Amino acid sequence: MLTAISRYGARVYERTQQLIADVERRGQLIEGPHVAAFEAAFAERLGVPAAVSASYGRMAFLYLLKALALPPGSEIIFPSLTFWVVPELARVAGLRPVFADVDPDTFTLDPRAFERAISDRTRAVVPTHLWGMACDMDAILAVAERHRLAVIEDCAHALGAHYRGRPVGTLGHAGFFSFQTFKPLNTYGGGMAVSTDADLIARAAALARAEPFPSEARIRKKLFIGRVERIAIRPRPFTSTLYPALVVSSFFHTTPDVYLWEKVRSLSPLPEAYTERYSNVQAALGLASLDSLDGWTAATQAHARRLDERLARVPGVRTPRVPADRDHVYYQYCIYAPDRAALVRHCLYRGVDLETLHVDVCPRLELFAGERRLESPGAERAADAVQVPVYASLTDAQIERIADVVEHAFERKAERGSLKPAA
Repeated sequence: MLTAISRYGARVYERTQQLIADVERRGQLIEGPHVAAFEAAFAERLGVPAAVSASYGRMAFLYLLKALALPPGSEIIFPSLTFWVVPELARVAGLRPVFADVDPDTFTLDPRAFERAISDRTRAVVPTHLWGMACDMDAILAVAERHRLAVIEDCAHALGAHYRGRPVGTLGHAGFFSFQTFKPLNTYGGGMAVSTDADLIARAAALARAEPFPSEARIRKKLFIGRVERIAIRPRPFTSTLYPALVVSSFFHTTPDVYLWEKVRSLSPLPEAYTERYSNVQAALGLASLDSLDGWTAATQAHARRLDERLARVPGVRTPRVPADRDHVYYQYCIYAPDRAALVRHCLYRGVDLETLHVDVCPRLELFAGERRLESPGAERAADAVQVPVYASLTDAQIERIADVVEHAFERKAERGSLKPAA
């Protein structure tokens, strides 16, 4: 019988339920010592003066923006390919997002496009380390220094990645991370702000700690949803529940997975769930999971190397390109391939679920119709990539099966004489 492989995998501390029960038994579900301990351990890992936890990674970003105290109406540059929530929160802070193109080879902000987007109102840039690989930070920092711009790194996908031996989040003025269920470190939501500037991070901390504590009901709901999500994407539950729905929907050319993502909308006023503190139980999970992070990353990288070996020899497929001065933690493993829709259907019908677009080409969105934007052919090209599963919990046999299924799709195309190389 076919057992399907989900596009998503969650990194889960092996004693999660026991840890939650222990924290609850002590009456420390919401408040407790683990928050400060996790912040200190996270800061020590990155080599920064301090780290500040938040209810979401996006709120960590908002606290950093407010701590910078940029003039109202200032422009802040984002890559055209990024998660819509982050530039929308810049608008919540009274700033104007401007979108600059990405390099389609690396999926990250193109330093030349960044410099072309600068105006006399520009005050900051947010390079997104998309899919788990660092941007070309030396080039970006050189442009930012020439124009006296603040640099806030979006590290939501990239905890554990390095640029020229330095961890992401420590290269600019500040950085922020996400701990959503499928991220490199999973605490069922939450985020962290970091900075090499002790005064800046202290101001961000004051903003984060002025928020009210969440209710126990809200945190219990987060933990429950997170547990359901991680169980649902295991091979057997996925095969009997979500996978059949994806197969059926493919016949009608619909994508039910879009309903799993947050609706694109204005975030002013901020949703209530945003404006609260990070809970102690989530911090306890984060603290316990830090020791496993490098092992999870190494497993994911090994899977990616094997797919590189298998898929690089397939005519028409272009595997991820990783410059020599950085590493990649593969939050997503993105390939270019001809006839993306046909490839996704072929793999789905054979039990391998591929992802198409996990973030947004923001200049396409009606939400940002009134903002200044530049042409973004690189982002449009990058949006055509396909994301192939390589997450840490996959076995070597499953990786071989994924490669077999993708290869088979192109063998069939080659037999029909319809294969054209990816650009």
